[in-house]
Formats: sequence, structure tokens, C-alpha cells
Amino acid sequence: MTSTTADILLLAFGSFSILIALTVLGEVLRARQPADMPNPVLETYMTRVQSWWGMVAFVGIALLTGKAGVMILFAFVSFAALREFLTLTAKTQADHIALALAFFVVLPLQYLFVGLGWTGLFAIFIPVYAFLLLPIVSALRGKAERFLVRVAETQWALMITVFCVSHVPALMTLDLPDYSERAVLLIAFLVMVVQLGDLLEYFFGRRIGRTKIAPGLSPKTWEGLACGVTCAMVIGGLLSWITPFTPLGAMAMAGAASLVGMFGSLVFAAIKRERGVKDWSHLIPGQGGFVDQLDSVIFAAPIFYHLTRYFYT
Repeated sequence: MTSTTADILLLAFGSFSILIALTVLGEVLRARQPADMPNPVLETYMTRVQSWWGMVAFVGIALLTGKAGVMILFAFVSFAALREFLTLTAKTQADHIALALAFFVVLPLQYLFVGLGWTGLFAIFIPVYAFLLLPIVSALRGKAERFLVRVAETQWALMITVFCVSHVPALMTLDLPDYSERAVLLIAFLVMVVQLGDLLEYFFGRRIGRTKIAPGLSPKTWEGLACGVTCAMVIGGLLSWITPFTPLGAMAMAGAASLVGMFGSLVFAAIKRERGVKDWSHLIPGQGGFVDQLDSVIFAAPIFYHLTRYFYT
């Protein structure tokens, strides 16, 4: 057993221990609730904890299988998330070819470039070449109705669900001194600090939160955000042993990723509010879709990747 495999197993054990503690906390709070007075906040918290059980299991298996497993997992996540996103957008028959290219050409090529470590190309492929090509394909169909809206929604969907998500497996391609063989652990670090910070932000926001950040969009509060980011930083410091960062560096990286992720979830809340939907899909029973589960990670991934690349490679 390699040291990386041993660390992944140890991390999985620690993650399951945390989830057990969070589950027990939720069950204790649920037991104190009167049987005839259900608590929607508590039930949502328990739903999020349950989604974490599945997420930790899937990510853990992917990490153990190595680079290929991680690439396949996140390519599938991008495909499912792109599908969820585009179901809420305006499209006509003139866009069908452009959509097919987005799913079956742009997405696979983006992950191929990431897997090959072609940093320069995967960094500009979608925001330059795909953004120029797909509108041309749609324009050639001769349909002008809501053209700008249709094109912009497709581009935004690709940017969020493919470009941003692909930065998670891209962490394995970074040239980190004395760490390149263990770079897969950075994925575990990113997902854990962002998702646990998001979960704790929700918990504390409903318990002690008073000042809403964007009342018209989300119940998130400044108090909950502060507690969530602080908890993410503490968790990051405790997990510094699996990163190339110092404990203080790990806390700073965790804080930056968690903060960006929480504000990113506000963006997704605004889109859902504008579209009049509660969840992106019903793929995960009772918990929405992939975008609902990974909204914070989607925004945090590019920031975390480029901070790591700038300061540590």
C-alpha cells in the first residue's frame, strides 16, 4: 500500500467519523422536536448530511482508482450538470447542433486536455474557441429570435459546469515540488473544506444568523457565512498534512475557497429564483441535482487551482 493510498483511507475514516458526529447531532436535535412540529431547517440539514455520505463514498472510490477514476467521475459530473443547467434555458431547433457539440465534442476535449496536462489549451479552450465556434454554428441556422439570450445561456452553462468543474481534476496536473505524486489529495482537501464549510454555514446561519446577505435571493446570513468560513479554515488547518501548504497556508487556502464557494451559491440561488425553481433537477431524490450539491465547489475550484498554481508550483 502506498503512502498516498494510506492517506486517502485515513482521510475517508476521518470523514466518516465527522459525518457520524454530524448525523448524531442532527438525530439528537430531531429527538428534541415535538412529534407534531416538524422543523424544516433541521430536515434540510439532515438531508445535506445524507448527501455528504454518498459524496464522500463516490469521491473516495475515485481517488483510490487514481487519475483515470477522477477524470471519469468529474467528466460525468460535468455532463449531468450541463444537462441540468441547459434544461432551464431557452433553446430552439436552431441550437440543436451547437448543443450536441457542447456535450459530445467540447466537454470530452476539455477533459482530454486536462488529462494530458495541456494547461495553456484547457485554460482557453472553452472561454475562447468554444465561445466563438458555438455561436457561429447557431447563426448558420438562420434563427434570430432571442439569439443573444440563447447563445449567452449556452456559454454560461459551459463555463460553469464544464470549465469550472474541470479545474478539480486539473489539480492533479500541477507541478508541485515533492508533492506531485500526492496531488490527488488536493481534490479531497478542496471538496472537504468547501462542502463542510457550506454545511456549517447553513447550520449556524439558521441557529444564530440575523442579517441576511441577499434577502431577495437566499436565507444566507453574514453570521452564518462568518462561522462557515471560520470552520472551513480550522478544518483546512487540521488537514494541512495532506497538502503542500503550511498549516497557516492551508487555513488561508481553505478560507479563500470556502468564501468564494459560498458567494457562488448565491449566484446559483439567483438563477433558480429567476427561473422559478427550487432545485436544478430531481436526479438525487429529495436533494436536487448535481448542481445543487456542488454549487460551492464549482465556483471555488478555479480560484483554488490558480492560487495553488501561483503560490506553490
